[in-house]
Amino acid sequence: MLEAMTARVGIVVRTRRRPDFLRRALDDIAAQTFADRHVVVVNDGGDPGEVDHVVAAADVDAEVVHLVPGEGGRCVAANTGVRAAGTEFVVLHDDDDRWHPEFLARTLAWFDTHPADFAVSVTTEIVYEEQRDGHWLEVGRAPFWAGMQRISLTEMMSVNRAVPISVLYRSAVHDEVGWYDESLDAVEDWDFYLRVLAHGGFGFLAGEPLAFWTQRPDATGVAANSMFALAEAHLHDDAVVRDRALAEWTRREGEGLPLYIAALQEQVLARFDERIDELAGRLRDEIREDVRREIDAHQPVWSRLRRLRRRADRG
Repeated sequence: MLEAMTARVGIVVRTRRRPDFLRRALDDIAAQTFADRHVVVVNDGGDPGEVDHVVAAADVDAEVVHLVPGEGGRCVAANTGVRAAGTEFVVLHDDDDRWHPEFLARTLAWFDTHPADFAVSVTTEIVYEEQRDGHWLEVGRAPFWAGMQRISLTEMMSVNRAVPISVLYRSAVHDEVGWYDESLDAVEDWDFYLRVLAHGGFGFLAGEPLAFWTQRPDATGVAANSMFALAEAHLHDDAVVRDRALAEWTRREGEGLPLYIAALQEQVLARFDERIDELAGRLRDEIREDVRREIDAHQPVWSRLRRLRRRADRG
């Protein structure tokens, strides 16, 4: 299968003042069984000399693009790297994430049998890390969306079901749906996937995990994950993406359906709250009745205890 593949893949590594993670990411890329690749390391405002040193020492050839501090960001780094790669296929490999050695080979093979698809994602595992003795060590794993069998627009509208390390896509799709939205500080991948799904096929490779999304819930500073360090930005930008889509809909179709759905949602939530209050009240009544029966069943004991206490008080 590998010999039949002629398309090169661009790997965009976004990094920012994390030389140890960058070194690990480049080792991860070097371990891939598919070698026809163009690696672009985008240094998002970190020390250029430090990044150049790590890349020069790595067992993989890589182009380095340095962004000026304050002029980069997650989306700028992604767009810069994809443009610099200039390959038919592209994938974002953030410096702290990892792959199965067959990730590139198997995802590229997907397009051999699904030539109409624009992207493909894979089963992904969350890898939890903690810092011990100055090193980040794996302390546990959990499936990311266990049992998932597809990437669908319906489910993606609810919540992001893919992460950059798990998605290989055709770079030409940017000509169709646009680039990563540089007005966003977070959720840029989710916003992009929504546009890809609305435009065409988005495959999924079920089975063993081929991508590993590392998380460090207790980390702070540059070692922190964006989902934790940028939690407020995630909430804000999630609302921005949804409001923008709703505004586009209302401009085209009018406000009737959204207004009806919003009113219906309020009614459902109100009924839900009423039902919760009703069940809570019924539970309180049942507990009171159980306690009363328990007290009645032991009334002689309580009576003796009260008599003894009165005698003790008089004595």
